[in-house]
Amino acid sequence: MRGTWRIARIFGIDVNIDSSWLVIFVLITWTLAGAYFPNQYPGWDSWLHWTVGVATSLLFFASVLAHELAHSLVAIRQGEKVRSITLFIFGGVAEITEEPERAGKEFFMAIVGPLSSLVIALAFGILWLAVRGFSEPVGALARYLAMINASVAAFNLIPGFPLDGGRVLRAVIWGISGDLRMATRAASWLGQGIALLFMLWGVWQVFTGAFINGLWIAFIGWFLRNASISGYRQVLIRDLLRDIRVGDLMSRDFETVSPALTIQQIVDDYVLRRRDHAYPVAEGDYLRGIICLHDVKAVPRPQWALTLVEEVMTPWDKLATVSVEDDGNTVLTYMNTHNVGQLPVVEGSRLIGMLRRSDVLRFMQVRSELGI
Repeated sequence: MRGTWRIARIFGIDVNIDSSWLVIFVLITWTLAGAYFPNQYPGWDSWLHWTVGVATSLLFFASVLAHELAHSLVAIRQGEKVRSITLFIFGGVAEITEEPERAGKEFFMAIVGPLSSLVIALAFGILWLAVRGFSEPVGALARYLAMINASVAAFNLIPGFPLDGGRVLRAVIWGISGDLRMATRAASWLGQGIALLFMLWGVWQVFTGAFINGLWIAFIGWFLRNASISGYRQVLIRDLLRDIRVGDLMSRDFETVSPALTIQQIVDDYVLRRRDHAYPVAEGDYLRGIICLHDVKAVPRPQWALTLVEEVMTPWDKLATVSVEDDGNTVLTYMNTHNVGQLPVVEGSRLIGMLRRSDVLRFMQVRSELGI
């Protein structure tokens, strides 16, 4: 199962690595130490190839982190909130809680990433010129990092959404037209076209003998296409939920269970018959907690008849709850980010409704079908 681990906190932003990052880190290090540096510098000892290879890989990903930090710090400066930065197989991504509400914000947040990579490339280029005459290993490291950061900047400036260049293009079209949806659609279509070219290029590389390079290029194209489609869908969802509150989305028809029931009763009378995986636990109108399938499975089966719901439920004070006036877009983003299927809707400690992800999806589907 894929996981994410926090490795640092910089400027109040959590820095995480995804398990897929380990794959690309090993692959890049092996390529550098096993092929690139031995071909470029055959006179080095093997241990020096690996030392410089590992150091180069670490500094490359530090450069990727600096790229994402640049995005994040500009976002924070403009009043946005940045939850985290995650390094993964395709580089890095900053999790900004809200999309920019103005084209100017989008433009500056997007352009600063490639500019930061260019500055890093320039810094390593200067280092290479300064040390190449008396330290070949440091010079080799600096030369490679100058080239790779320049390549990262150039790649990100490709005008296809969701790359930085695509976001810059979207910001320009948005600023001229005033229509975010149209701007995103145009940038997304261009992004999908560029992704298709990458996939075709990758297939051509495979059939001309460069199997690994071709496969990797095609994989990047596939990833860009999916990300481009997903980015446009997110804008459509924002439009569909514009000015919509939790009170418009929540369900008032929901089952509650008593904290005095046993786990066995919950399984027999609720989970198996009604097929829902989670139930609010209430006494009258007052929310006590939530019990879900995960809580049930944590109890050994022989103990089901002896264990009460209140002993294993997630108590009210540890629950994420929402109110009827909360913004629909914000709440849906929270549910997706934290993989939450439903949230209790409360007034104080009174339970007045349940907001399920399926309710939000159904609402959006009806609005879309009605052309709203």
